Amino acid sequence: MNETINTLYDHVTVREYSNREVSDETLDAILKAACSGSTMGNMQLFSIIVTRDEEMKRKMAPYHFNQQQATQAPVILTFCADFRRFNRYCEFRDADTTAYSNLQSYHWAVIDALIAAQNACVAAESLGLGLCWLGTITYNVDQFADILQLPQHVVPVACITMGYPAVTPPLTQKLPWKGLVHQEIYHDYDKEAIDRLYAEKEASEETKQILKENQLPNLAQVFTQRRYTKADNEHFAEVLRDFLEKQGFTV
Repeated sequence: MNETINTLYDHVTVREYSNREVSDETLDAILKAACSGSTMGNMQLFSIIVTRDEEMKRKMAPYHFNQQQATQAPVILTFCADFRRFNRYCEFRDADTTAYSNLQSYHWAVIDALIAAQNACVAAESLGLGLCWLGTITYNVDQFADILQLPQHVVPVACITMGYPAVTPPLTQKLPWKGLVHQEIYHDYDKEAIDRLYAEKEASEETKQILKENQLPNLAQVFTQRRYTKADNEHFAEVLRDFLEKQGFTV
């Protein structure tokens, strides 16, 4: 099997890192790979903020809910949807600077940033590093913007810790890939299809332990009642909506 394919198949989330430093050469290779992906109209509507300074990690840690990897990892990469740079280009070339202050433009920039982030992940793992996506970046966008001094039209959308693994965890159980792929049109999921698709995951020892810890009958209820509740989602949706408006994107 192709080495790149194997790297993708073997992806795991790494939350514990060794003391081994990530060299400038290795980090530069990862960043160059991140910046080499596809982008909307080749506008490259993203920026990457590299955090290696320990004090900066400490400043961000509370807004990453003090997860250990947020301070232990030698490198944190924050990927931002960024129309600031292109808008400045338009400004200095007498082009319309109001064309990209809307939800469509933000959506383009988010896609560009996530493509760059995934490129960085594949590059990092191919070089022996481990990584963890920190979803907390989406909860506290306003706080991270203050710490990282983000100007208008720049929004953090992905944050990834990177370093050499101290412990390599086992593969996370995924749904069967064929259950996520639709041929020609979308085929909706009836109860039989859902039962079949989630059967192995629900029967796993990992799931049994999660249900025991949460004292709930199934994973769906763990997600909706414990992990990502309606109240939390609605609160953070308001935070995000207000922040997008503040940053100049009309939503």
